Amino acid sequence: MTVTNIPIPAILKINNGVAFKLNDLLVKHQFSNALILFDQIMFDTYGKDIHLSFSSIEIDTHVLPPHLDIQELIVKAFEMKRYDVVIAMGGGEVIDYGKYISFSRRCPFISIPTSASNDGFASSNCSLYVNGKKTTVPAKVPFGIIADLDIISTAPKKFILAGVGDLLSNITALYDWEYEETKGVSDVNAFSLVLSKKGVNSFIRTPMDDIKSPIFLKELVSSLTMGGIATVISGNSAPISGSEHMISHALDKIAKNPQMHGIQVGIATYIMAHVQKHRAERIYKVLHRTGFFEYVKQLPLIKEEYIEAIDLAPTMKPDRHTYLHEEKYRNAAKEFINIDPMLQGIFKYEK
Repeated sequence: MTVTNIPIPAILKINNGVAFKLNDLLVKHQFSNALILFDQIMFDTYGKDIHLSFSSIEIDTHVLPPHLDIQELIVKAFEMKRYDVVIAMGGGEVIDYGKYISFSRRCPFISIPTSASNDGFASSNCSLYVNGKKTTVPAKVPFGIIADLDIISTAPKKFILAGVGDLLSNITALYDWEYEETKGVSDVNAFSLVLSKKGVNSFIRTPMDDIKSPIFLKELVSSLTMGGIATVISGNSAPISGSEHMISHALDKIAKNPQMHGIQVGIATYIMAHVQKHRAERIYKVLHRTGFFEYVKQLPLIKEEYIEAIDLAPTMKPDRHTYLHEEKYRNAAKEFINIDPMLQGIFKYEK
């Protein structure tokens, strides 16, 4: 019988103040030196205190600029000396940089997200510029994930809401994946499906009266982590990415003012849940209770762009067969956009 081996993080700390207790963790795992990567804002905010928190580990810090191309990143990776471990602290971009540098240099990587806006801090892929175009490239699952709730709670509310939108998309993505299997296009990995489903189901039972409370944030981060690990098990993004993600990818290409990934995905998840006729009421309740809908009403969202994105969505991943790969369901999605009262309050701008 085939035995499946998958990499999972050796370190997972989700609590208050854990970003400033790294020294003992690294000693425990027999690291003697480390490189910590920041973006400029995170370095200015936390760099000095993080550096001072180390006592017995040799630490170098490096600030990386935004929008690095993959070739620039490779050059930087091999200009650096070899470290026992690479750590990245910040948003999705600098974490992707760290993930790819450690992958290139074949050393462990520790992820310290400063917001919970998506599951990228736990996944085995990263999104980098390749010839000026954002492209998903392989890396590896982090050796460690350190989520400091004190830091994550200070992030603007929109980042937390983006994380909510990204996590809820597991529901529609899994339904797409199972539908895809009935069409003979994909094989659902049962354990990966269960892990992703358990993550989102645990989250939606969390009290949502205060989205910056430690209980809410801990559940959000741990559930996003479970989704990221589910993709490692399946070997693809299907457990957390379906038709709703393809709508967001299309919006990134055509929208006049693209919004945060998790925000676009959250709206698209609401749409697709109604098309699939699957858990739409539950998704509505979560987006309402967390304040997601109230936030997106303030954004310059254009109905025509979402309609165009629905038609464009199948071309984002032509090798798949989600609901949106069929014309009748694309028509159902566009019809829902035109008649749903909530969406009429969200789409207030014309193209």
